[in-house]
Amino acid sequence: MGRVSFSRLFPPSTGHEASASTPQSQFHVDLWCYFTVQNWILDFGRPIVMIILPLEWFPLNKPSAGDYFHMAYNVITPFLLLKLMERSTTTLPRSAVYLSIITFVMGASIHLVGDSINHRLILSGYQNHLSVRENPIIKDLKPASLIDSFELLYYYDEHLGHCMWYIPFFLIIFLYFTGCFTQAKEEKVPRSGWLLLGPSAIYYWYLVTEGQIFVLYVFTFFAMAATVMRQKRMGYVLDSNGRFLLYNFIITLGLVVVWVIYLWNDNVLRKKYPGIIYVPEPWSYYTLHIKGS
Repeated sequence: MGRVSFSRLFPPSTGHEASASTPQSQFHVDLWCYFTVQNWILDFGRPIVMIILPLEWFPLNKPSAGDYFHMAYNVITPFLLLKLMERSTTTLPRSAVYLSIITFVMGASIHLVGDSINHRLILSGYQNHLSVRENPIIKDLKPASLIDSFELLYYYDEHLGHCMWYIPFFLIIFLYFTGCFTQAKEEKVPRSGWLLLGPSAIYYWYLVTEGQIFVLYVFTFFAMAATVMRQKRMGYVLDSNGRFLLYNFIITLGLVVVWVIYLWNDNVLRKKYPGIIYVPEPWSYYTLHIKGS
């Protein structure tokens, strides 16, 4: 089937260094704006819309407005990722691109089903800051085997769905980042990029905390930092798009650290999120400290 000329990732041993000297494309203000707007509306905004709109408009046994937002996200985001790869200066085999996008859509679709049911449970009194078996509306179910079914749903939603969703997403972002280097004059992030940086980083904070993907996020960030240092030793610098992504990750990491420090002594959330890595979910904070107040 040949190769897709999204640009030049995984080139021959000397191809990347030679191609990096070619002029880089302009700052992708249109794509970064599309990403930011649709992320805020279709991902961050979907549970909020579902809670705000009257329940009688979307009965509990029918898809909610948030579900339709999620469906749109599952279509638009893969399209934007493909457009981003088309503007890269590296080459990626077509099969690798397709496999990543297909896995992303599968994971996001699994999450759509699990998240839809989970948010309906919240409207019925489910408390995100408690485990499945500790929730009052779950632990008294008869027969008790029904609880196992809800735990299976939670596994598909919060574990399998998130892995299949976020791993290919960050893989594509990283692969694009590896092509954001040039030997030309150092490029600065334009004013439009600085305006998008705040909203974009806040969304990624939500993605990391609510998606419980801190390890994946940090691993990607370290891989990006290592790539920058390696390319710098070879005489290459980041272009404006690469800088926008790197600044995004740095600010997001700072926001996550502030979030963890703020909730460090919360005993209830500590019980929900045991272990070395403690990063509470915003929706668990919502059901614990806001919904009931």
